Amino acid sequence: MIQHKALAVLALLGAIAVTTRAQTPANPPASQSADWGSNGEINAFHVQGNVYLLVGAGGNIAVQTGDDGVLVVDTGLAQHADKVLAAIRKLSDKPIRYIISTHFHSDHTGGNEVIGKAGVTTQGNPTTIIAHENVLTRMSAPLGKPGATAPAFWPTDTYVPEEKDIFFNHEPVMIYHDAAAHTDGDSIVLFRRSDVLVSGDIFSMTSYPVIDQASGGSIQGVLNGLNRLLDLAVPEHEQEGGTYVIPGHGRVCDEADVLEYRDMVTIVRDRIDDMVKRGLTLNQVKAAKPTLDYDLHYGSETGSWTTAMFIEAIYRDMSRKR
Repeated sequence: MIQHKALAVLALLGAIAVTTRAQTPANPPASQSADWGSNGEINAFHVQGNVYLLVGAGGNIAVQTGDDGVLVVDTGLAQHADKVLAAIRKLSDKPIRYIISTHFHSDHTGGNEVIGKAGVTTQGNPTTIIAHENVLTRMSAPLGKPGATAPAFWPTDTYVPEEKDIFFNHEPVMIYHDAAAHTDGDSIVLFRRSDVLVSGDIFSMTSYPVIDQASGGSIQGVLNGLNRLLDLAVPEHEQEGGTYVIPGHGRVCDEADVLEYRDMVTIVRDRIDDMVKRGLTLNQVKAAKPTLDYDLHYGSETGSWTTAMFIEAIYRDMSRKR
């Protein structure tokens, strides 16, 4: 795709590599990968409007800049937080006013403490961290439970039930909750004037959807989130360009990319659902390879989220329907 090639050139020409000291991660959830795009070399490029993308710190990070200050969506792994902060400072020297956490996993919230303390609200308080209420519930869990972190990483401004909006840097910033998707606290962020969506881990270009069922995730919730992205995104000529979508991991996308991913997830879900209806066991479903035609792009036999784990998560969800 021509527009995607142009973005890749921009990323190469405008890359920002920064090096500072690293930190220890803050209790990463066992179900979450710590190696997707986490080489520690922070590269930045302009997406469109007021929005930039930072990569290399774990999960993708979106940065909105303007006269009012800086807004950051997700903060990456804790050990790269100083590098992320240095990259943000190269984009803007304005105060960091807001952080939005798309969910609680540590590859998206690990930098909350460092970046939050580096910023300040207009009232002189540390940076406001916005997330769905379920993110706070997960992160403030008792030690030893999934998601438990120190208070400095927690959201300071939560919303419930389904959406929140703020006006910042001359544009509306819309935040939508998608229940029981990647987790039970996922948010999609729309920069309405810049025409950029940030999906969190509901959508990823580097793997099959990670369904954290222990934290309230489900295959149907992922599909609902992907359909919401499609409702919000508007393509330009012949499905190219228009609204850009920053996935949780991987390259910047447009509506056509989300459509292909949604269709892939739907097809795999329906194949497994049919096998469950016919009484196949989990091992029989895995042996049938219902993801085979997509494995080259999204599959993995190693790491913290494998193709087999994806199949098993869908199998469990479909079995519960019976």
